Amino acid sequence: MSFEISFADALMLMPKFASTLKALIGNKEKLSEMARTPLNEHCSAVLLKKLPKKLGDPGKFLTPCDFPGMAECLALADLGAIINLMPYSVWKRLSLSDLTPTCMTLELADRLITSQVGIAEDVYVKVHFTLRPTS
Repeated sequence: MSFEISFADALMLMPKFASTLKALIGNKEKLSEMARTPLNEHCSAVLLKKLPKKLGDPGKFLTPCDFPGMAECLALADLGAIINLMPYSVWKRLSLSDLTPTCMTLELADRLITSQVGIAEDVYVKVHFTLRPTS
């Protein structure tokens, strides 16, 4: 087992790990067992403090859609497998078919609870260059 840290860093970290090192040196079996344990790249990254930078919040998960008569529309909130949410105001502006009434509520990732006006079935929406069936 080998570690690549500077001598100054080792001196600074020594008080934190003194009891652990003393226990390891006192237990020869445990020490030899740890010497045989292979370190993967994640463990060595943690030891060497070379972790990747955390990415920021990706923000909204809205899909850009192309509807006739609307310049730019970020209307569909893609919630995974089948469910797509669209604001009712956008639905009314599109003058599409009537919605099937529902009493479903959804809890979003930010704990916001939304209630749906209705469910649209068999609606095709152009997303980038493809038509996607949505409901």
